[in-house]
Amino acid sequence: MRLTPRGGADRVDGVGEDGALHVRVAAAPVDSGANESLCRLLARELGVGRSGIRIVAGTTARRKVVAVSGIDAPAVRSRWPGLAV
Repeated sequence: MRLTPRGGADRVDGVGEDGALHVRVAAAPVDSGANESLCRLLARELGVGRSGIRIVAGTTARRKVVAVSGIDAPAVRSRWPGLAV
């Protein structure tokens, strides 16, 4: 049997035609678990500290608005071309 490390399924699937970043997290949306996983994933992907990622809208929705500090918009767009920033 092969076990996947916790959080191993967290991933960025890319940018959709609407300019939204498509992300998958393994954590259930219970007690903010999925939101925390999302913030950790984005921090890791962007090379910023966890405290640099903050959900500003949509904490209970599938679509979220996230504020990122510690990196500028052109750097984020270069990471994910087509992203609406």
